[in-house]
Amino acid sequence: MKLLASDKKATTYKIGGLVVAAPWARATPAGVPVAAGYLRVTNTGAAPDRLIGGSLAVAAGVEVHETQMVGDVAKMRRMDKGVEIKPGQTVELAPHGFHLMLVGLKQALQEGDVVQGTLVFERAGTLALAYRVRAAVSPAGTHTHH
Repeated sequence: MKLLASDKKATTYKIGGLVVAAPWARATPAGVPVAAGYLRVTNTGAAPDRLIGGSLAVAAGVEVHETQMVGDVAKMRRMDKGVEIKPGQTVELAPHGFHLMLVGLKQALQEGDVVQGTLVFERAGTLALAYRVRAAVSPAGTHTHH
């Protein structure tokens, strides 16, 4: 599914007390089996919740990961228990921090595409959503690959 020119505003989804905003995935070259997904989750409820994974129509799986800088080296690790979102807290999944690893891609993600998927939360359950695919360019304008 392609984005329409008139469909430029950020999309927001809600499940229970959680609000998920602006899900997007990084475009990939052909043959690359992984990509990264990003979004914001705000917990407007009274109880904590935890993002523990998800699915993507064009991938084998979706895992929660974290990137940390150790000296000059970026170290990535899978968050086996996911990431907690406390009441009143917003957690941003963004480059160089928490993010979603879209693993086992069945096709390249191309800029402008919209891909269907889900997020799985420990308490709130499964939320269907769509990721907008953006160019693999960092804010500084240099190309980056995950």
